[in-house]
Order: sequence, then structure tokens, then C-alpha cells
Amino acid sequence: MRPEEAGRYGEDAFRPEDTGEADRIDLGALAYDALSTARLAALGAGPGWHCLDVGAGTGTLARWLLESADVTSVLAVDRDTRFLTTGHPPGLVVQTADITAPDFDPGRFHLVHARFVLMHLRSWRRLIARLSSLLVPGGVLVLSDAVDLTTASAPTTPYTKVMRAMWQALHDTIGTDVSWVPDYPHLLLDEGLRSVAAEIHVPPLLPDSPVSRFWADTWQHIRDAVLATGQVDEAEFAAALESLVAPECAALSPGMLTAWGWRPRHASAS
Repeated sequence: MRPEEAGRYGEDAFRPEDTGEADRIDLGALAYDALSTARLAALGAGPGWHCLDVGAGTGTLARWLLESADVTSVLAVDRDTRFLTTGHPPGLVVQTADITAPDFDPGRFHLVHARFVLMHLRSWRRLIARLSSLLVPGGVLVLSDAVDLTTASAPTTPYTKVMRAMWQALHDTIGTDVSWVPDYPHLLLDEGLRSVAAEIHVPPLLPDSPVSRFWADTWQHIRDAVLATGQVDEAEFAAALESLVAPECAALSPGMLTAWGWRPRHASAS
């Protein structure tokens, strides 16, 4: 395995076979699906569209596209599709595939969507070009990834310390890097896409909310790696977990930046 491919999709930290991993993924879906589906609906996803959902997880967005947006077909791709083995609506095709593989070329689509995938991959610039090339003329590429809001000016609390340590741990173990995510609009323009735009949503950290439970589960899954950074100790880790169930967490969850761009219907004149 080449070094730049180590930890693809984050399996080294979040292994599909781990107990509770499907539940953790579903918590993320509960936290972010409403935002993703609203954007896909606004972009016009509907009948006649053939869609590719990269890193489909437990398939919540693929099923929404078919059952609520009434698209014609969805190809749901993941390196491990064990969470996509049941409840297939008509039009859903599941493919076990590695999008970093040189021979990954599943066809052409009206919509190519990837959420919380590229941030874990070291070859993200090449993959943006690859995903853009899978669009039919007039098709749209939609990419969503995390943006870190625990900036240097944020108050230093157990929560912010653990969140910063989490990003460092993910970078050290699987190469996760969210520093480039705000560049998405320019990266899509570089690929020749047009009508490019982006938005950021930050779900509130409320007690027992899906996003609070998602981050608690995520921290617990990589607890050893977080502590190994040396940025937090056991007491601070425990205090950060407690803050997620406090009546007033008073902190910002990482945001989700979604960017999109359309492949021109006609090649520009030279």
C-alpha cells in the first residue's frame, strides 16, 4: 500500500467491524442529513437523474434520493458495504469499490455526491478531478466535509482541547486534514465547474442531540489516540464528554461545509 493511501476512508480509526460503528454513522446522518437533503432538493435532484453516492455509509442519503426525491437510480459506493445490505428500494445499486483505485470508473451521473470522505484521503485534489470527470454535461458535483471551528481565538475549555486533540489524532493516525476544506469553491472552479457556491452549517450542541452523541461516540472510538497526542489528560477528556450532556455546552460543533458546481452543458469555444 502506498503511504498516501494509508488509512483510506478512516478505517484504521473507525473500523466497520467495531461494535457500534453503524450506530455512530447513523448519528452523523441524523445530525447532517436534513442539511444535505435540503441542498440536494434545492439543486433539483429528481426524476431522470442517475446519481452516485460516494462513501454511502448506511445508505440514508441514497434511500432519500430514491424515495423522496424520486431520482431514477443511485449507485451507492463504499469500500465496505456491510451496512448497505438490507432495505434496497428499487433503483438502488450497491457497489463495493475503492474510489482511489486507478480503475474506478463507474459511469457518468447527473449527481455525484460525497460527504465526510475526502477529508480522510491524502489524494483529495486528484479525487476531486476524478469525481468531476464522472459528471454528464449539466451534472452537479456536491462535496461536504468538516470545518474546524476550535480556532486559536476560541476559549480554552476541555471541549475545545479535546476537539483540537481529536483532529491531531486523526491526522497522525489516518491522515485526516480539514485545513483545505474552505478552498472547495476554488478547487471546483479549477476543475472547470461553473455556478459554484458553498455554505456552512453548524448543528447546535444540545443535550442528547444526534450531533452531541456523534462527537461523544467519535471521541470514545479514538480515545487512546486522542490521549496519545499529549494535548489532554484523562480528567480533561472526561470533562469534555460531560460538557456534551450539560444543559449549556456553550461550544461550537465542527461545521459542515458543502460546495457544489455544475459541469457545463457545452464546451466553451476556444
